[in-house]
Amino acid sequence: MKRCMKCILPETFPGIKFDEDGVCSYCHKSSYRTKGTNKKKWEEKFLALIEEHRKKRASSASYDVIMAYSGGKDSTYTLDIFVNRYNLRVLAYTFDNAFMSPGAFVNIRNVCSNLGVDSLVIHPSPPMLKKIFRHAAKSPMYSPKTLERASTICTSCIGMVKSSMLRTALEKNIPFVGFGWSPGQAPLQSSVMKTNASLMKASQKAIYKPLHKIAGDAINSLFVTGEQFNHPERFPWNIHPLAFLEYDEQKIVQRNQEIGWKKPDDTDPNSTNCLLNAYANNIHRRKYGFHPYVWEIANMVRQGVMSREEGLAKIEPQESPKMVALIKKELNI
Repeated sequence: MKRCMKCILPETFPGIKFDEDGVCSYCHKSSYRTKGTNKKKWEEKFLALIEEHRKKRASSASYDVIMAYSGGKDSTYTLDIFVNRYNLRVLAYTFDNAFMSPGAFVNIRNVCSNLGVDSLVIHPSPPMLKKIFRHAAKSPMYSPKTLERASTICTSCIGMVKSSMLRTALEKNIPFVGFGWSPGQAPLQSSVMKTNASLMKASQKAIYKPLHKIAGDAINSLFVTGEQFNHPERFPWNIHPLAFLEYDEQKIVQRNQEIGWKKPDDTDPNSTNCLLNAYANNIHRRKYGFHPYVWEIANMVRQGVMSREEGLAKIEPQESPKMVALIKKELNI
């Protein structure tokens, strides 16, 4: 398979073109967009927001940040950053998708205990989740554009995570929502961004409608309510600090180990918390001809976060047939 000589995008990626040197059109666009990027200003913006928040908050306020905490490598490191770099009071929010690695739960307990962070784990109905994932394995469900960034299974899962966490933030009046997105998952320009209620309503609808068609009203508690959308001033800021801070995988793993984290031995190369990921990747490769993580990893290669060889090493190994068969059995496929 032909791949870009600069990043790792393959010839099967939607809309890709190559120049005479074998460099893809996405690399050319990315070089133009990121020229002269100043990461420091985004952290300064976040620090200013923190200072503004501290002047306003009551001493009895419970949390400054609700953090999407999967127990994975990047979210663990981000949790530590919020606590020890920014001195914020964090609620670690974990969405149990019924396929989390047992090791991830051990990491969640250990890390939250060592950092002195409250942990909230929600356990939606496993039969409902499996019904959704079973359907997602067979049908695209969302716009073709979403397939460039993630598998249909992962899009369904993260859609429920983001909406349910935002609902919790609104209910608890928490001003910041934190994510452990890698530099390749979300652009720097969105690393410190106020949640727009109108846009969120539209994006939630795109996820809610197909999921409601599958699971019915059972999913309603995982989504922001119509009444909450009537108060846009209460919507929090989204923060993903790994976009504007140094990202070094070796240093991240080393620091994580210092606070009680261990890499699970039962997950695939692209996840440190989810057993379902291998099956989702396998389906996506077979249906669309490219790895669902390739866009994210290609971005990281372009940014110099990892080498091209390191990027290829993450997507070239095929998923474990044993793990894929196990998940198919669990989903009754």
